[in-house]
Amino acid sequence: MVAVPRNALRKWEKVREFALGMPGATEEFPWGETVAKVNRKVFVFLGVDDGSYPLGVTVKLKDEAAHAHALTCPGAEPAGYGLGKSGWVSIPLEQKGAPAAELLCDWVEESYRAIATKRFVAELDAR
Repeated sequence: MVAVPRNALRKWEKVREFALGMPGATEEFPWGETVAKVNRKVFVFLGVDDGSYPLGVTVKLKDEAAHAHALTCPGAEPAGYGLGKSGWVSIPLEQKGAPAAELLCDWVEESYRAIATKRFVAELDAR
């Protein structure tokens, strides 16, 4: 097990907390990794935080500008398992120049909006 850089772990914790604060969001642990779901559908993959794998987040970005921006982050790439074809982007958090927590949260919100029902999106907009 490798020590996770504190800065990356703080970002990961902020993103996780933000994701779980979305209307109807739940946390699950399929395949041993942390995910946030709405309507039983994943809207952000948070990976593992035990140091066994580099810390990162994977989000669905339908907005072309956000998608292109995310792919410019150090080490970012289209998500595996064919998810990249649907707009999913994996963004590592441990590399120098990794995005700030605020930007990651913006992307989590966009991913949420792409997955959530209209009712949950309306609830989010009403906040």
